[in-house]
Amino acid sequence: MNPQLFLAFLVVAVALACTPGVDWAYSIAAGLRQRSFAPAVAGLCGGYVLHTALLVLGLAALLAGMPGVLGWLTAAGALYLLWLGFSTVRSWRGASFSTGTSTPGTAAPASQFRVFLQGMGISGINPKGLLFFVALVPQFVSPDAAWPVPVQSGLLGLTFILLVSVIYSCVALLARKLLQARPGAARQVTLASGIIMLALGATLLAEQIVPAVSAAMARA
Repeated sequence: MNPQLFLAFLVVAVALACTPGVDWAYSIAAGLRQRSFAPAVAGLCGGYVLHTALLVLGLAALLAGMPGVLGWLTAAGALYLLWLGFSTVRSWRGASFSTGTSTPGTAAPASQFRVFLQGMGISGINPKGLLFFVALVPQFVSPDAAWPVPVQSGLLGLTFILLVSVIYSCVALLARKLLQARPGAARQVTLASGIIMLALGATLLAEQIVPAVSAAMARA
């Protein structure tokens, strides 16, 4: 690969991974509510593995060129975020650093596999993640390099996954260390994480509903 393009990609990828968003919110919330934040981070990375596979197979560009399909994916992702945000907000009063047991009045920790699937759903269903791989990764692929374009795309995707796994783990670990002795703050952060998910889900859903309603009114 072109080393200059690869270094430039690293800079952009780190900047994007360090930008707070729904991935951060889920990592922090899962870290506060579960014994380990590893399943949540692994799930988020699993979603990006899916995007990388689609990119290598050439399906990502095909889906990006189908506005109807992307619209349904966006709506599905928005509804999923709304459900997950509602579940997080509903359980914020019981947020603590779980040791695997639950106390009266608090919800028991979810299974690690369920936490993994929820994380994978957040990053895997999010169409903005798909568009990120379609719009950004190809800019750092060199057709003149010795490696084929699919191999370069796959390497860039895996590099991004490695970066976000490290950064999201650091975010969750730092939040846990800072809030471990402050249960009140842990509950507030969990509530804020749920609100972020709700806000992003509502925004994504509005991006699909408002144009559709406007178009329907224009035809009427």
